Amino acid sequence: MFFTRKTALSSAIALCIAPAALAAETLPEEPAERITIRGEYRSVPINEAATSVSVLTRDAMTERAAVHMEDVLNAIPNVNFSGGTSRARFIQIRGIGERSQFVDPINPSVGLLIDGINYSGLGQAAQLFDISQLEVYRGPQSGRFGADGLAGMMVLESTRPGPEFSGMAQLGVGNYDELKGGLAVGGSLGQLGEARASIYHHSDDGFINNIYLNRDDTQNRDELTARFNLYSELGTNWHLRTTLHGLDQNNGYDAFSLDNNRDTLSDEPGEDDLSSQAARFALTYMGWQHSELQLSYSTLSADSTYSYDEDWSYVGIAPGWEYSSFDSYIRDRRDHTLEARWLSTAPVDMGGVATDWVVGIYRYQRDEELRRDFFNWDLYTQATFFSNYESRHSAIYGELTHQLSSSWQLLTGLRAERYENPYQDSNGVTARPEDTMWGGRISLSYMPDNDSLWYTTLARGYKPGGVNGAALGKAQDQQLSEIEDFLLARATFAPELLTSLELGYKYNSADDRLALRSAVFYHSRDDVQLKSWINRDQSFVGYIENAASGEAMGAEIEVSYQVTGPLRSFVNLGWLDTEIEGFVTEDGEDISGRDQAHAPNYQVNAGIDYQLTDALQLTVQADAKDSFYYSNSHNQQSDSMVLLHTNLAWQLNNWQLSLWARNLTDEEYGIRGFYFGNDPRIGYEPELFEQFGEPRRFGITATYKF
Repeated sequence: MFFTRKTALSSAIALCIAPAALAAETLPEEPAERITIRGEYRSVPINEAATSVSVLTRDAMTERAAVHMEDVLNAIPNVNFSGGTSRARFIQIRGIGERSQFVDPINPSVGLLIDGINYSGLGQAAQLFDISQLEVYRGPQSGRFGADGLAGMMVLESTRPGPEFSGMAQLGVGNYDELKGGLAVGGSLGQLGEARASIYHHSDDGFINNIYLNRDDTQNRDELTARFNLYSELGTNWHLRTTLHGLDQNNGYDAFSLDNNRDTLSDEPGEDDLSSQAARFALTYMGWQHSELQLSYSTLSADSTYSYDEDWSYVGIAPGWEYSSFDSYIRDRRDHTLEARWLSTAPVDMGGVATDWVVGIYRYQRDEELRRDFFNWDLYTQATFFSNYESRHSAIYGELTHQLSSSWQLLTGLRAERYENPYQDSNGVTARPEDTMWGGRISLSYMPDNDSLWYTTLARGYKPGGVNGAALGKAQDQQLSEIEDFLLARATFAPELLTSLELGYKYNSADDRLALRSAVFYHSRDDVQLKSWINRDQSFVGYIENAASGEAMGAEIEVSYQVTGPLRSFVNLGWLDTEIEGFVTEDGEDISGRDQAHAPNYQVNAGIDYQLTDALQLTVQADAKDSFYYSNSHNQQSDSMVLLHTNLAWQLNNWQLSLWARNLTDEEYGIRGFYFGNDPRIGYEPELFEQFGEPRRFGITATYKF
């Protein structure tokens, strides 16, 4: 390490709060561009949205040399992610979110939309090439997005085409044998409309050295992404957006070492593969005077393989003590989403108050089949497990926006949603969880001028209940016979509810040099769905049960300041205080009063952009994160961390050449942790095993825009 974590963080913050001495006075000031968010029912400037939302533009992603969404998450306040995969698949916002998936189907607490297509639970699909911006909505979003928005929502939008031919080509190389390249092209197709297509390939060897197999690519990544968007005018009043996606990922998975480092001993490394195709058709009718009708249909097909060497070792590591096992999960998922939305294009008079309105209906269907190939320790033989899960959601919703005066606005929204989730598997387990949930929001905002906004929002989110199929199947396992009643009592779990009160202030100076977005919040969780684990020798079983309650409070602050023409500084801060109530683990430990898992108390992202010359720009930034509990079933924690990143970009006409580095000081930090016995060399004594985030990365990227 070049210098200490405290030195790195303090240096980065000092550069942000006292940078004037570095600024040259010869270059003209260039105010920052104001940002519009597109995840609401109507596009709205970010400083007029009565919610806590962060936006990362394409420039912000480029400054971090970001390939995937996981490369930028540490820059966003109160957002965390978990490993256990080749790419960050599971996101936590304000301490709420899944951390893994094995046997049972999951209902995500944090949703993911890419070009309007629901990729929730498939975070590995969030490749960033030709994405115009990433929007991160914090707090309950069920009133807007439905059941996947309990804790928040991630929204990615591809670059929209224009009438003129344009595009970009990119090629990059980096350490760990990284190679990446992409092409995006857009423009007019005559009567067909305006279109843009992109294709991108990324590969690297990963950050693992398998010393048993003498390989350095067992955690490799090989990813191909293609996207297409066509905007067509069908006559005078009809507009159609056609979206097509294709994704092919063939990634290795060999993340955990018995020696708790990046040197693995596994003789059967796993896979983390995803092949998906998706399409969306969004039709808008604009022939009415004061309203329009929006109809959309999307479909997604996703085939995935997730497998790993369960013993993390090789035959012969500890004769007489060792075991050998390989676990594989092959999923086939099919989604269909249909939505009809009618909304005003001009305010109507409601009791003397100008009001915009939205009403809509929604239908979502997901069919998921699982085949698991594993070693059954009860029968002491290889076995295969099958399950089928059908998720059916129907919803109606509406929202009113009342313009009470030139400065005051009241927003009220409500959504009612019914779900039925039939489940059956080869162990003979059948269940049909079903319920009706409701959520929404009430926001009062005050905008005294065009530059500032005060708001308060009361929101309620929801998440469906489900079935613990794995736990029910394991109840018949002889190795777990003493806890059969415990598992049977947790056959199903109820929906979770989240109620949040948020106060916020946003400000943009008239000259756009200073931008401030801040929020404080308190939220309360009812029937909290907590994931826990039971381990008996080589038998593992995960289950979800409802804790009595949970609560959290916190704050987010984002500041960007154009100090002078060449120099911009930025600081993004997150503070979070969480607590679990009424949860007792299987071994009798009451963890009430403890922080929730993957909920660090603080997060910081701070840095500067400095225009050294007309052609040369330097970006330096640091991410800091507090330690956090890895799980609700044990008390092991990660270490706190500070990561330092830099990017030097040289612009020459249409060319840009970037020299970049992430985690410049080669900090070792955990992104997933398990606590159990898996090392036969020490008699399977329980210990913490961690998957580490990426080490020092560096490379060069060339981009040509036309």
